[in-house]
Amino acid sequence: MPRSTSATHTDTRSRYQLQEYEGRLVLCDTEDPQTGPVYVDFAAGRAQHRRQFGGGRGQAIARAVGLNKRTGLHIVDGTAGLGREAFVLASLGCHVTLVERNPLIYALLADGLQQAALTGDPELAAIIARMQLVQADTGSWLATLAPTEWPEVIYLDPMFPKRHKTALVQKEMRFFHELAGADPEGEATLLHSARRHCHYRTVVKRPVQAPALAHYQPAFVIPGKIIRYDVYLPSRH
Repeated sequence: MPRSTSATHTDTRSRYQLQEYEGRLVLCDTEDPQTGPVYVDFAAGRAQHRRQFGGGRGQAIARAVGLNKRTGLHIVDGTAGLGREAFVLASLGCHVTLVERNPLIYALLADGLQQAALTGDPELAAIIARMQLVQADTGSWLATLAPTEWPEVIYLDPMFPKRHKTALVQKEMRFFHELAGADPEGEATLLHSARRHCHYRTVVKRPVQAPALAHYQPAFVIPGKIIRYDVYLPSRH
């Protein structure tokens, strides 16, 4: 079992704790330890597989952010989560700012980036160097930026229940819902803020059968079998 450390953080609203296990931070369900921990690993597992076999610039997320037309994009991932999409985008040459407001999830991301930097893999190190982590509320943080600091693209992946059927994703989504909770009213505000503070486009990841975020219709859609990417143009209103 993971060993709790003196630096363990507890979210008073939930039963989840950060613990140290085999030299990394993991997030554990203290009431149901059999579910296993959640952690960030950019050096192995799904991250490594996606980097090697994900489809490069031809994959849907790359086309959604505009990598079929531009290179070296500055992208803000406003719902960083476990950083998987941010890592994919950074592996494709983008400079990605990951914004995460929850302190527990932020700590997992920071540990994942640190662990990746220690692997000695020069290719992985180059990817991690293009990822910057910020702990903040995305809408509030965007409002502090001068127009010259606005990213070209803002990427959003709001929580949505039962997006996939795998046990692993269900576990992670349960953790996330407990820690942050869904915020349907805040989604409209976040989308509005993103469109106001991007230069090129805002991209929203959605389950393929889900309604548009906050029922705002996108300019166009990049479809997929399980998920789709709704693309919105900038709006200064």
